[in-house]
Amino acid sequence: MGRARDRRPGNNAGDALFAAAELPALLDARVPIWVWPVAESTHADGLAAALDAGATVVDAAGALMLANGSGVVIDGISGLGGRAGVHNAVWAVSRAATGAGVPVVAVDIPSGLVADAVVAHRCVQATHTVTFIAHKLAHLAQPAASACGDVTLVDIGVAAPASLINLVEDADCAAWFPFPGAVADKYSRGVVGLDTGSEDYPGAAVLGVAGALWSGAGMVRYAGPRRPADGVLAAFPSVVVPVDPGVPGRVQAWVCGSGWPGADAGRLALRLRDGVPVVIDAGALEGLAALVPDLPADSVLTPHAGELARLLGVPRAEVEADPIGHARRAASGFGATVLLKGATQYAVAPGGEVLIALPGTPWAATAGSGDVLAGAVGTFLAAGLPGPRAAVLAASLQAQAALACHHPVPPERLAERFGAVIERWGRMVGRS
Repeated sequence: MGRARDRRPGNNAGDALFAAAELPALLDARVPIWVWPVAESTHADGLAAALDAGATVVDAAGALMLANGSGVVIDGISGLGGRAGVHNAVWAVSRAATGAGVPVVAVDIPSGLVADAVVAHRCVQATHTVTFIAHKLAHLAQPAASACGDVTLVDIGVAAPASLINLVEDADCAAWFPFPGAVADKYSRGVVGLDTGSEDYPGAAVLGVAGALWSGAGMVRYAGPRRPADGVLAAFPSVVVPVDPGVPGRVQAWVCGSGWPGADAGRLALRLRDGVPVVIDAGALEGLAALVPDLPADSVLTPHAGELARLLGVPRAEVEADPIGHARRAASGFGATVLLKGATQYAVAPGGEVLIALPGTPWAATAGSGDVLAGAVGTFLAAGLPGPRAAVLAASLQAQAALACHHPVPPERLAERFGAVIERWGRMVGRS
């Protein structure tokens, strides 16, 4: 793979052919190699190396016949500059290999994907992708990432260019987590207020409070309707429920909208009046465009794709095809961080910087998980984290807790597992 230093267009085929040519030496055995030049031409030096190693050139019919009986398929058809989708013959060979359980190794990116897009175009389904210099968006973001399999980044001595889009790592989360100091008290750790839930949806209040408490809030004040308040106190007697929700006491961040039956401009305006960061979730997102509030610094909007589409007045399919572009539009327009929820979660700052959360598992895609997430974002804002870090840290915490379960867990129980992730992060920075 050392020959991959030259990344000019067309060299993916060369990388694949040179890799195939090296197999006999690596395995210390004679290896049958078949080469299918898809475009009836290929990398000349790579083909010569493969032929010297005993390769046989086949056509599309031969590739299809051999695909389900090979030991490995190396995909070097197209690379970073390739077009979306593959033609029928390539699609048929890919499906045959996948159906037979044959490992498929893609060079740079599975053919048919677009490097800087998240869409899962009709493409080669790889079990492993080997890429160079830096990960590309398609390697990281669903649904495209599912077509890449396991991704190995090979260091070829070329520095990665600066980017406004970055995937956070465990080390980032550990460094950013607001671990309390030796002289911390409940106020210095952060007081988060929740104005969530309704008579119709009281459970949202309980879920949001669970997210706030299990992510480490110093104090939680609940200032929502009476019925949800009773449920909150029954589940969490440590929560402070004021006699007058309109005068709840000092908070350092608000969480609003979870469990609201719809837009409520008066209810949202009341919380915005405090001038502290606000997490705007679910029902509070509705009507936000018409209200056009002057949001406090570091406020966070937490839509899923459908909610962001309604907020921007575009079809949901457009958001799903370009989630970062649409989240940037909303973040810039509202002057707030947008945490776009989904299989891949993006924290997008008003200036366009993007942090991609640590991945989780589809088991976390349950009703109520967004309520828990909003509570966790509120905790981190109350602790003083800037909006993008608070958002991506909360999303990563929930995702990693779910990933460790390997089975379905209700969102309120998943919040209880935040501690194991926080403990692991603490050990990484000597704060366990």
